[in-house]
Amino acid sequence: MVAPKNASPVPSIASEWPGKVVLVTGGAQGIGRGIAEAVLAAGGSVAIGDLDAEAGKACLDEWDVGDRASFAVLDVSKEASVRRFVAAARRRFGRIDGLVNNAGIAGPENGPLEDLDWAEWKRRIDTNLGGTFLCSKHALPELKKANGAIVNVSSSRAHQSEPNTEAYAASKGGIVAFTHALAVSAGPVRVNAINPGWIVVDEWKKPSQRKKPKLSAADHAQHPVGRVGLPPDIGALAVFLLSSQAGFITGENFTVDGGMARRMRYV
Repeated sequence: MVAPKNASPVPSIASEWPGKVVLVTGGAQGIGRGIAEAVLAAGGSVAIGDLDAEAGKACLDEWDVGDRASFAVLDVSKEASVRRFVAAARRRFGRIDGLVNNAGIAGPENGPLEDLDWAEWKRRIDTNLGGTFLCSKHALPELKKANGAIVNVSSSRAHQSEPNTEAYAASKGGIVAFTHALAVSAGPVRVNAINPGWIVVDEWKKPSQRKKPKLSAADHAQHPVGRVGLPPDIGALAVFLLSSQAGFITGENFTVDGGMARRMRYV
């Protein structure tokens, strides 16, 4: 097939990344750190925001990439904090090409719904879903200038659940809906979501909490791919979705769970 004469060639991921800047919320540990490291490995620059200053400073020390990385304390549930984070990244790097909304309260367990306090429900929704809204809101003007992209980190729990996880599931399901709604509103800025499954983050924490994970053969074997997931599995997809290689993909959800969502299970 011959490409149209006015079609722009799609650059390789490696060739397009130098000079690109991506904001990664919750970027100092776990999945967020894996995504930030994937961006750096591709040749881009990252501004990570995280509540944990110790973890953020450790990232900069361990990465040792000079002016290609910055860290700021960030509370995604507070609009003033988000505004400062985005503005500081813009001043530091001069542009914003991508945003990864990863920050959130990770623990899904909220206890029986009839015992769940309203303030705790709101805390989870305001952080996981509200933070995605606030960061997108304040980054969009710069993303529009750069014809950039957003990647929202949801969860496989947006589509399936264990008991007593209503607040977490609701927040992650909201991110899925927010993703396709914003993709329609914000185009040509592209907006996609990643739904991680079981991702082991023990070795991707700050040095004082880092440890070898305790995993059994059964833990790995239950996954059709034969192993549990790691932060680089999410990072690789995030880099692709942020790049022009994914230039015709928006409003989509990508489940990355080693095939668990497709496996039939009966008691």
